[in-house]
Amino acid sequence: MKYTKKLASRLLFIILFLLIYKFLGEILTFLTINLSNLILNLFYPSKIIENSIYVQNQVITFVPACIALTAYSLLFLLIIFTKDIKLKTSVKMFLLGSLFIFVLNLIRIEFLIFLLIKNNYNLFEQVHMLFWNFVSGLYVAFVWIFLVTKYKIKSIPIYSDVKYLYQRINTKRS
Repeated sequence: MKYTKKLASRLLFIILFLLIYKFLGEILTFLTINLSNLILNLFYPSKIIENSIYVQNQVITFVPACIALTAYSLLFLLIIFTKDIKLKTSVKMFLLGSLFIFVLNLIRIEFLIFLLIKNNYNLFEQVHMLFWNFVSGLYVAFVWIFLVTKYKIKSIPIYSDVKYLYQRINTKRS
């Protein structure tokens, strides 16, 4: 019965996450744009208007994908779908993993803005697409591996639950 309650609570956390998803996106958008602008202002005068940063005759408009909300979501789902992680540990994992994602995203944004300011549009497009198509997913995987190692997690997302449930069903049939 204890397992059933834990599984149900994990599923409730998914529903809660879905309910606050838009709000989380708004918070991350605000933080990402404002911290990006703050860092950028150390090197170039810039200003924010709505979801855009204006710097050196360039307009950098932040669309939802720039915020990397899907990366945070993937991390959340990996944590929530992993059996036997205590609530306190899962919160620590999510916060630390989110910090890693957030910092790399800021570095990515600053680097891309630098390429635009230097009028290197071709390199900007290539690097932007490289991050978009490859690096972001790989980075979340590395963050996940780091967190699993750091917190000594032995379960595998989804698989451990399915295996446990399968064993329970087979035990009841015998």
